[in-house]
Amino acid sequence: MEIRGYEEVGSEVLEEPRELKGRKLITAKDKEGSLVLFLCISVSTNVTAKHIEAFRRLLVSRGASRGIVIARSRYVREAKIRARRSKEPKIELIPREFPTFNIFKHEYVPEHRILSPEEAKEVLERYKVKPYQLPWIRASDPAVIAIGAEPGDIIEIKRRSETAGEAVFYRYVVEA
Repeated sequence: MEIRGYEEVGSEVLEEPRELKGRKLITAKDKEGSLVLFLCISVSTNVTAKHIEAFRRLLVSRGASRGIVIARSRYVREAKIRARRSKEPKIELIPREFPTFNIFKHEYVPEHRILSPEEAKEVLERYKVKPYQLPWIRASDPAVIAIGAEPGDIIEIKRRSETAGEAVFYRYVVEA
């Protein structure tokens, strides 16, 4: 949450809907003030399409713009498809293999940042390229998942160098 700039405003254990009973729900606000809900599934049952659909209904009823599911177990294929199809509200599935620490605090992981549409347009004009002509980075990359980038976004990566000082690279996010 800290990487993306979300501010936690509360948490609760869900009683309704039945599919999500006993699961922890964390409520947060993003930088624009939109509501974001985190669903934590700590038991080792597979996350199914029923869980995703119940979570989508919960997001709509609470007026959230985005939902993030964090599970210890695996996501079945249909759950992944349902989450990918959900455009409004957007549902993101965090894989169980995802690091539980802030990867950007490691000395070898450079700073990553999603460019705003205006910044992306400026970069593309400066280098006279189309987005797909930039080097690619997969949406499944841990740094991309951590900052919440989606396919089609352009990422700015700042690396430190002893000889060059600071080097800036741009990557185009593609489907995993």
